[in-house]
Amino acid sequence: MSKERIFPEHVQLEALNHMSEGSMVEHVGIKFTNIGPDFLEAEMPVDQRTKQPLGLLHGGASVVLAETLGSVGATLVLEMGKQYAVGLEINTNHIKSAKEGKVTGRATPIHIGKGTHVWSIETRNENNDLIAISRITMAILNYNN
Repeated sequence: MSKERIFPEHVQLEALNHMSEGSMVEHVGIKFTNIGPDFLEAEMPVDQRTKQPLGLLHGGASVVLAETLGSVGATLVLEMGKQYAVGLEINTNHIKSAKEGKVTGRATPIHIGKGTHVWSIETRNENNDLIAISRITMAILNYNN
């Protein structure tokens, strides 16, 4: 996709983080950290909430970060009150492990259509090493008002 602005300029990170209170997003410590014209970023700690028993970042936690970013990204470009997005399929390749610190996911759109969106999410550690790469397909549904 082009580098044109897809997100409304009025979107505030504080509002995205507030929206996540009381959900899995808050439980695993995900915080939205950056929004650009065509990307959305969030970070997640690698700690007792997100590690598997061997002390590595749990693959499921990486998928939670990716699905969160893809879902929120899709939602931000829809007509609020008329449409909503739900996950249809997600695929993640785990490239490298993480044992501590935090990871940052960056979601960018591949396709924004009337009925589906496809988003790519790269998750990186604090050294900018690629930890995981995900692709999520979102179904775009209409509210029946």
